[in-house]
Amino acid sequence: MRIAVDAMGGDFAPREVVRGAINYAAANADEVIVVGDRTRIQAEIAEYGHGHPASMTFADATDVIGMVEHPAAALRAKPRASIRVATDLVRDGQADAVVSAGSTGATMAAAVFRLGRIDGIDRPALGAHLVTATGPIMLLDVGANLDSDATNLVHYAVMGSIYAEHVLKVTRPRIGLLNIGEEEEKGDALAREANGRMRQLDLNFVGNVEGNDLFEHVADVVVCDGFVGNVVIKFFEGLTSYIFRSLRTDLQQGSIAPLALLALKPGFDRLKHRFDYERYGGAPLLGVRGVSIVTHGRAKARMIEHAIRVASEASAERVPELIAAWTRQHPALARRDAGEAVAGGTTPLASGSGPEG
Repeated sequence: MRIAVDAMGGDFAPREVVRGAINYAAANADEVIVVGDRTRIQAEIAEYGHGHPASMTFADATDVIGMVEHPAAALRAKPRASIRVATDLVRDGQADAVVSAGSTGATMAAAVFRLGRIDGIDRPALGAHLVTATGPIMLLDVGANLDSDATNLVHYAVMGSIYAEHVLKVTRPRIGLLNIGEEEEKGDALAREANGRMRQLDLNFVGNVEGNDLFEHVADVVVCDGFVGNVVIKFFEGLTSYIFRSLRTDLQQGSIAPLALLALKPGFDRLKHRFDYERYGGAPLLGVRGVSIVTHGRAKARMIEHAIRVASEASAERVPELIAAWTRQHPALARRDAGEAVAGGTTPLASGSGPEG
């Protein structure tokens, strides 16, 4: 696989992005194309002191889209922006996937405008991972759309199921619809219609899922609109961080704290590994004609490595092609005008407002 990496996106770019790309390229056969300001990239390589593997190549891109810039306007105004150049490599067949830790809005806009939507999918979805004690839950949409109709929710379920099966390696993923109650008749008109339509498809649909069920891993893929999903994923991340901070603070109190921490370290290490969201690389944007991975804005080298790995796996499994095949097999649920103009389709949230922004 050939993976284009936006070296200029993220809080720790280009240093951590470059280091993650070097580490991945040194351990894998994939070609890693580092896209960004060549002078700054070369300086980071020299400072890292490892050189760079032969499988690492470069594409010069002098502009950067900031977190506060309007994504679509910035893409038009900055044709040499690193995320646009990296995405164009995928569009032109020179790369198989793009990875960015930069502005979520800009990454989504680049994918939608430069790659285009899969015919039959009028609203791509951003999928993020909720880490539970028994494995990840893929939640989508978490920020690509402000609102959705029942057909959109069905599309999210299908795309999430395909990704979970082929990239997360979940056999026959369980699909749940986020709702205010388990009963089929619960929720608003949108939820009730989506529930009924999902029951008619060849999905492993387990029904409605409530917020407290997310911690119990009752489904492998949970579907909702982007507004709700964005709130849920950020609350989930914030709650997890709060719990770990509180434990650390409380266990550091008292005269025997050092001994207590030493005794508890193996257990905490296991707990930390269990809830290690970095292993999942980032959020895939599903429904566009190519693989686009949005990783965390605070990603450091290790998470960049995982994001490149996930991009490679999604490319190797041909996830966009599998989604396109589903829309052809279910013409009644595929919208034929989805590949046309973006107006009226995907409505990205404001720049930097996505789950990894």
